[in-house]
Amino acid sequence: MAEQKKKITVDISKIKMAIRAGIPLSITTYTLPKEMEEYMNSVLAVFLDELNQRQMIEYLTYCLNELMTNSKKANTKRVYFREKKLDINNDTDYEKGMQDFKKDTLNNINYYLRLQKEAGLYVKLVLQTRNGKIKVEVRNNAELTVTEYKRMHDKLSRAQQYTSPDQAFSQILDDSEGAGLGLIIMILMLEKIGLTEENFQIVCENGETITRIILPLNETTQKNIAVVSHEFVKIIDDLPQFPDSIVRVNKLLNDPDSKMSDIAATISSDVSLTTDLLKLVNSATFALASPCKSIGDAVKMIGIGGIRNMIISVGSMNELKKIAPDDKKELWNHAYKVAFYSYNLARNFCASDRDVVEDSYICGLLHDMGKLIFDTARPELMDKIKKLSADKGVPNNAFEKLVAGVNHGELGALIAEKWNFPQSVISVIRHHHEPDLAPQEVRKLTSLIYLADMMVHYTNHDVDYYQFDDDVLVTLGIKNEQQLAKICQRLEEAFSTSGR
Repeated sequence: MAEQKKKITVDISKIKMAIRAGIPLSITTYTLPKEMEEYMNSVLAVFLDELNQRQMIEYLTYCLNELMTNSKKANTKRVYFREKKLDINNDTDYEKGMQDFKKDTLNNINYYLRLQKEAGLYVKLVLQTRNGKIKVEVRNNAELTVTEYKRMHDKLSRAQQYTSPDQAFSQILDDSEGAGLGLIIMILMLEKIGLTEENFQIVCENGETITRIILPLNETTQKNIAVVSHEFVKIIDDLPQFPDSIVRVNKLLNDPDSKMSDIAATISSDVSLTTDLLKLVNSATFALASPCKSIGDAVKMIGIGGIRNMIISVGSMNELKKIAPDDKKELWNHAYKVAFYSYNLARNFCASDRDVVEDSYICGLLHDMGKLIFDTARPELMDKIKKLSADKGVPNNAFEKLVAGVNHGELGALIAEKWNFPQSVISVIRHHHEPDLAPQEVRKLTSLIYLADMMVHYTNHDVDYYQFDDDVLVTLGIKNEQQLAKICQRLEEAFSTSGR
């Protein structure tokens, strides 16, 4: 998001998606005009409200404004020292420069702000929630000097002397030394919402100074959402079970003594299953060199693992469509597109890992299964879950968060367990937004599904490049946005001509 002179509208849908997917939100400004400060405050308020953290909004808004102002001041200081031909890292020059810094810059602030922008000195707000924590970061691309670092930590230490903002305010003013008051009050405000200095960090990394506040998500809210998720899965007793033909085929596929001829014969005995399976095998997704005309050929071409996953895919989608009608075009299109992207990414980036290639399609297809079922559940079922949640003392906002898609990975995994999916598929569904938390044996596959999902959203302009997980991009050898955009373009073109 870039700064503008007119009032900027908060895109609530992007904030909700970032929360649901655990991806960062970032806003960059070069001069921090009033309207940009108000916009950042509004984004923070919506972000915290969506996370059921309303009690923190007032405190964190103050903290944000303090950190943003300090970062802007640090950038102004850099251009001021350059103008005065002073070395900001030299103690003598630093003391000399700071004598007139405030007076000079206030008298000609627009000039120094213009210099900041021309020098590319920015202030950036980053918000993210994952792993049960909220991260609020303010970054600026001017590393702290040793002197600034020492002074900052001195102010943080002094904050421990005071028990309230009023005490700090009166004592610091009595000492005729107002410098650092804002930072001290900020620490006291964090303490009022149960945080300590351990929740506040100042680090310098890769040319940036990062001030970071780490907040624990409300444990009660997390527990309530988990309760609603489990009750949802328990209540949907009418969730269809796979047809007997698929159950029989699955048993044969999981039996090491089974013969391929027996597997092919069992599949072929079900005309509907055979038709659906051959249609999938011959789709543009799998790009076979020549058409596959029989189940026997399909088993030979794709292997036992591939056939097993296709059987589950066909069975799942047929049963899911009974719950979630085909008129939910956007949801279904996203599922098919992520499956297409996943399989083709696997063939190109993980060709030597047969398990990843075999499992990529089904995991891509079913990654949002929890969201799909929850979004399309019948009204009477939703009313039943809402009543049950209320009976258990679960606040209505926890139910609303689940409706919004929070926890949909866990919800999908619980349903996959009910349907006796392979453990690898269950794990990927559960962790597709947080691949670093997936079990080691499926982390590569989970990262691939995460990337495919994000690429589809990127193609639809729902996310920006900076929101991708850097570690996942490195794992798959993607080094910059141009490379990512080129891959996305090729996948999108191939999907558009696949007939899906």
